[in-house]
Amino acid sequence: MKKRKGGSGGASWMDTYGDMVTLLLCFFVLLYSMSSIDQQKWVQLVQSFNPDAVHEATEMKGNAGQLADPTGGPDGGSGQQTQEEIDTTIEQLFIDLQTYVAQQGAAENISVTKGDGYVFISFNDAVFFDGDSYVLRTDGEEILNEVGTIIGKARSSIDELRILGHTAQGDPSKPNNPTVDRFLASDRATVVLVYLQELNILDPARMISMGYGQFRPVADNASSEGRAKNRRVELIVTGLDVTSTLGDGIEQYYTERGTESPVSAETRTGTAAIG
Repeated sequence: MKKRKGGSGGASWMDTYGDMVTLLLCFFVLLYSMSSIDQQKWVQLVQSFNPDAVHEATEMKGNAGQLADPTGGPDGGSGQQTQEEIDTTIEQLFIDLQTYVAQQGAAENISVTKGDGYVFISFNDAVFFDGDSYVLRTDGEEILNEVGTIIGKARSSIDELRILGHTAQGDPSKPNNPTVDRFLASDRATVVLVYLQELNILDPARMISMGYGQFRPVADNASSEGRAKNRRVELIVTGLDVTSTLGDGIEQYYTERGTESPVSAETRTGTAAIG
């Protein structure tokens, strides 16, 4: 009987198959390295397998430096806004504030103006404080309730809300005591900021108080009317600029100090906006 020849034919096709699989693996790895993952789609995929999965929003650089997160704008809006949408919101804020002042007949004590990307609101001392005082008056609280609610409607488009405190020079021939002057101006601005912050109209990280003292008058201190105009608190509402390569006000602060923000917008606010 003829002896069957031995051989390793099986091993030959296994070698070829192994080489092909290796090449396919390299091909797909190459494709993957050239691709980018859509974060939002990835989250949807994960949640489709596990509906209870919790996605923690992370801040990332995007849109020419503007802070963004998967939930939307800086205060958790429905999506990234265009500059045109932001400008429209700031314009509407200006109109709403003007309407409020006209309805209240308060044009003598409250003025509202608009510049390029910001709204400027000025209150003289009769609105919020008595002379030489930083205790907020009851009628001043009522005005802040209304003005704060109007500002809160535009929160998703606001970069910063700055509160400026001023004093008048009591004796036109003699400057105020620097310590008293500076603290009074700063205290007035801070009292207004704290009241607005407790209304929860805006991310507190976007609210800033500043005291200018007597050094930026808008009227002559020689008359009581002029001093009343100089003893004032002002609000400057600045809209976001998504075209800025420096980012928004919060991002610029951390850039200037050479670090990144350790917390997200949600962590800073902790509570929802007013209705």
